Amino acid sequence: MDNPRDRILAKVRAALGRSGPLPVAGAEAMRTYLREHPQGPRPRAEWNLVERFRARATALDSTVDEVETMASVPAAVARYLKANQLPLAAVVWPELAEMGWSEAGITAEARKADGRDLVGITASYCAIAETGTMLMLSAAPTPAATSLLPETHIAIVAMARIVSGMEDALALVRKERGVLPRATNFVSGPSRTADIEQTLVLGAHGPYRVHIVLVQR
Repeated sequence: MDNPRDRILAKVRAALGRSGPLPVAGAEAMRTYLREHPQGPRPRAEWNLVERFRARATALDSTVDEVETMASVPAAVARYLKANQLPLAAVVWPELAEMGWSEAGITAEARKADGRDLVGITASYCAIAETGTMLMLSAAPTPAATSLLPETHIAIVAMARIVSGMEDALALVRKERGVLPRATNFVSGPSRTADIEQTLVLGAHGPYRVHIVLVQR
């Protein structure tokens, strides 16, 4: 019983009144349950997915723009940066490197963000209408730091990738990817905290400005 894992499992079994591992039938039933990922009770979702996502994202202090196609994104981002007197320079996900940023007047570097970057531009794996949340999956072409380190996070969301609830987002990942990646981040507006005297402060642990560009097709 020198193994820490064995000691922990022994304490769990003792608390459950068991002297050993689950019987084969019980273990298989549990594995089946985990494989199927059954959903629990959920609220009614009778909303329009795009309208609900926009409303919830705005309520969380994100700003939202809309364009027709991906080709229109760089110009929309440039308008936003100019309107907010932000630098026309950004770090972007490598998978977004060839989107025509320079034609829109934006100096874009396709690399991981560091503490010097003021603007980070990402896409999103999908978005959740119920909560106005974006789901980011970390990988080499989609580094998590780009949405976490810069003061301003600009995110591209395809309308076709907006799902109803978190359960649907996780089911989509399992369907398309098989398993969840090592890092899965849910982004719901700017970073915030109210730890000190219950006073809300934006940007405490990440970007204090989040701008979403919805793409129709």
